[in-house]
Amino acid sequence: MPLSRRPSVRPSVRLAAAALLPVLALAGCGRSADPASSAPSTRVDDEPATGTVELWAPDGDATALDDVLASFKEANPDLDLQITLVPADEYTTKLQSAVAGGAGPDVAQLYTESQAQFIAGGAFAPVPEDLVDGDSFFPGAWESGVVDGVAYSVPWYAYTYALVYRADFAEAAGAEAPAAWDDVIPFFEALQEGGAEQGLGADVGWDVYNGQDVTQYLWQAGGAPMSDDGTEWTLDTPEMVDALTYNQSFFTSGIADPDAPGFLDSQPYFVEGRTGAMMTGPWVIGQLDDVAGEQGWTQEHVATAALPGGAGGSVGAIAGGSWGVPTDSDNPDAAWKLLRHLAEPETQVAQYEALTSLPAVRSAWDDPAIADQPLLDAFFDQLQNARTYPQVEPWAQIATQLGVEMEAVAKEQQTPEQAAAAIQSFAESLGTGTE
Repeated sequence: MPLSRRPSVRPSVRLAAAALLPVLALAGCGRSADPASSAPSTRVDDEPATGTVELWAPDGDATALDDVLASFKEANPDLDLQITLVPADEYTTKLQSAVAGGAGPDVAQLYTESQAQFIAGGAFAPVPEDLVDGDSFFPGAWESGVVDGVAYSVPWYAYTYALVYRADFAEAAGAEAPAAWDDVIPFFEALQEGGAEQGLGADVGWDVYNGQDVTQYLWQAGGAPMSDDGTEWTLDTPEMVDALTYNQSFFTSGIADPDAPGFLDSQPYFVEGRTGAMMTGPWVIGQLDDVAGEQGWTQEHVATAALPGGAGGSVGAIAGGSWGVPTDSDNPDAAWKLLRHLAEPETQVAQYEALTSLPAVRSAWDDPAIADQPLLDAFFDQLQNARTYPQVEPWAQIATQLGVEMEAVAKEQQTPEQAAAAIQSFAESLGTGTE
């Protein structure tokens, strides 16, 4: 999950470590450098699936698939579904090697935020016509798998960031969650007045994840990391300076510490009142009770809100999981039928109930299992306006270097203008990966 480091207690959620590994040049291993097809393939009928389907997924959110797909297997008794779970930190590399060598599975999980790197290599087939309704998914989840108007993946689960804060501290200070950048520092200062030692617990790994955080701020400022046609980096801009300045203000104002907490400390700090807020993903909602050692602690102490917006509005980044069918699948008909089932709201709710993977299909959020949890509402709202990180191979290196530049700005060792120029120069030295 380039979006964030999800806690190590759930191996699946360490998306970024796998998803951000440099992608091999699949075209150099016997595959076309262009997408597999310029038009959708034929329709898939409603007859039962038969034969064998080999499915690969990282050993995280897919660990409950046997149970989640019980009804599908019952309805398709002549289908032999073989599920292979690969260690998450090895998954992308193994999938790259397999599809490049023509030995890939029939169905593979893709990371929503990095899947276009596979798609651009021609390794995955277009989604058949009318298999699913693209409009039923969160826009960012669907669009991240679309190249030149053709979809190559089907979204499965989705997440983004929202503002998670101590409602008790806010109430004590008479403060409301900020909707705009101008109100952010006063809000965090109010949380400190209400009882927090520091208003914000900012992740200070100063690495690829922080670089991606500031990319969200860049979107919120009205900018973008790449040109619309993907041919050049647009990182040395007034909007990037604004984004870096905004991030710097957390530290120079005294509401966040540039040296702590580390990622794994963020939840204990929050529960202990050492910090009053986090900009983080929805997984924390289900974990804070355990951290506090008290059932119901979260409902009593926590509130959520959409991310504050700058000139470009409240914009987040999309992340999650999708499914694709490799072009050399031995049983594409059954594979697509499986993906159609995985995209049904009922299936995605079952996945949520099994592992709290939030659905990529918007209507699934109407199910009481999700709808009756008001702390998730902010994430639903944010997912309506979440974008995809640049889907090119150099992005991981650029985001990592951006984290380094951010640290220097946060610690006032260089100016935002200097950092913007430095990251632009670094990005240009790597190219866009599309030449």
